[in-house]
Amino acid sequence: MAIDEGWRSYSAAPPRGTRICASQDVIEGDVLSMVLESENGMLPLLVTRRHDKLRVFVNACPHQYLPLDYQGSNLLSADGSMLMCNSHGARFLIDDGECVDGPAMGCALDLVPVEERAGEIWVGP
Repeated sequence: MAIDEGWRSYSAAPPRGTRICASQDVIEGDVLSMVLESENGMLPLLVTRRHDKLRVFVNACPHQYLPLDYQGSNLLSADGSMLMCNSHGARFLIDDGECVDGPAMGCALDLVPVEERAGEIWVGP
């Protein structure tokens, strides 16, 4: 899967090689909502691991650019395959961030490239 560079358009986009978190902080089948601080500022992220695939998205619904967890922390669909925006009900595939339901149809969450090494997750190449 090719990663769109849309995440780089955020003024707080971290430089490549920035540490995101420890691998152990990301539990299989869960979502870690966090704010990444870097030399460019603070960027809200959603870090997920499903079927041992790590995905990191900018935590900004493309409908109105509010964080998906703006009105609550329950972000996963019952089967764990989708992230849900608590403000307007948009649903995004956890594999690629594509919106499949709600007011953000035709859009997607911005996927951040990452690499996992030595027990840490980093903004990737």
